[in-house]
Amino acid sequence: MTSAREPGPVLMSARWVVGHVEGRHVLLEDGEVVFEGGRVVFAGHNFPGEVARRIDCGHALIGPGFIDLDALSDLDTTVLAFDNQPAWKKGRVWPEDYMRAAREMYSPEELAWQKRYAFTRLIRNGITTALPIASLFYREWGETWDEFAAAAAAAGDLGLRVYLGPAYRSGNSFVRVDRTVDQFFDEERGLAGLAEAERFCRDFEGRSDGLIRTMLAPDRIETCTPELIRRSGSLARDLGVPVRLHCCQSLYEYETVLKLRGMSPPEWLASLGFLSERSILPHLTVVSGANGVTRPAPDLEIIRDSGAALAHCPVVMARHGTALQSFRRYRDMGITIGMGTDTHPPDMVLNMQTGLLLARVAENGAQAVRAEDLYDAATLGGAKALGRGDLGRLAPGARADLTVIDLDAPEMGQVIDPIQTLMLNASGREVRTVVIDGRFVMEDGRIPGIDERAMRSQAQAQFDRMAAQYPDRTHGHPPLDEIFSASYRRIARPE
Repeated sequence: MTSAREPGPVLMSARWVVGHVEGRHVLLEDGEVVFEGGRVVFAGHNFPGEVARRIDCGHALIGPGFIDLDALSDLDTTVLAFDNQPAWKKGRVWPEDYMRAAREMYSPEELAWQKRYAFTRLIRNGITTALPIASLFYREWGETWDEFAAAAAAAGDLGLRVYLGPAYRSGNSFVRVDRTVDQFFDEERGLAGLAEAERFCRDFEGRSDGLIRTMLAPDRIETCTPELIRRSGSLARDLGVPVRLHCCQSLYEYETVLKLRGMSPPEWLASLGFLSERSILPHLTVVSGANGVTRPAPDLEIIRDSGAALAHCPVVMARHGTALQSFRRYRDMGITIGMGTDTHPPDMVLNMQTGLLLARVAENGAQAVRAEDLYDAATLGGAKALGRGDLGRLAPGARADLTVIDLDAPEMGQVIDPIQTLMLNASGREVRTVVIDGRFVMEDGRIPGIDERAMRSQAQAQFDRMAAQYPDRTHGHPPLDEIFSASYRRIARPE
């Protein structure tokens, strides 16, 4: 369980501190940050007041905690799809016979445990504010109030700042016997999920001393009916909570929305009054003029003008062969860009690095995007998407959410600028200490009360039991060794 707040002001110093002056991050050489009662009271040099505790972090970077707008909260199945395609043939799309008798592939206890496990991984990687995401491929339909009550308890126990809400949908994709992929809809079921999500928001908003906030989480845009989209946008405004919807993440999704609704995904969302400054849209890679879409549409202009934010998840999208075209274009248009991890590892440093590399490749030049552009997205961009001027920065009045990243590790190489070195050589493994709301939730790489190796062992056991069920939910019901290919021929140990 996370520790209590320190009884008085805490001063932390390091070779570098990311401060915040006049709306921009600044680098404080041999800087100091002081927090008390959950808030930052000072970031600069030579703090004039008395403190209860001083911590010298040495050759390190102290910066604001990362904000993850699409944070993995289950056991990631990317490994099952990584080299096993196409999706309809490898269990990533329900066959028609399974769809009519779908079941939960995890027990309620396993689902609750997975949230706790995933939350420890987020903290370990310096993520201090998270909007959890989990796959519905392994669910009977949607997520539940009870499941997220357990998630709220886990987040409160660990001290993680979260925005929670059970995911819901009114439809899903399935593959027919003739191998064509189609959509099935059950609007009543979707609206029941929305009602349960509303109840969760009303019950849990502001719990755990404000660490627990709520959101609405309709699943993928192609799994939603017009009424579900319309009501979700309206309810988000009524409740004053964010609403996140995966959008423009594949050519299949884009073309499906065009076929069903006669409009592009952004056009359709705008026509239903869904888009606003409360909307968070993960991915947005497949839009008019990019990644295979030739149909003219003002997709990005619609997003920009609505005030909606992009949750940029470069690692998971690159694993599937797509990327933003491009980060600079979206930034220069004025679209709010935050970051998400959406896969394992939930390494925000890796996502910033990948986003930077892909942006330069997309623009065919190293001057397209700089290191600080991605760092801003992982901190200030996420805060803007949530309407939280008190997050993503170390400045007086901001919440005391911060990370300490070791710059002395041999792997780090030489440092001329700490943010640039972060983008070149670091990973989430170099996160040493994490403070959330003035509480030390991880110190020197240790999360209080957590046995990381034991948790990993339990996660593997749950994962193996789930993967063993794949033949039942795969088109044609082939054996496991046909669904999941080996990288090389395997030779078993002789008896």
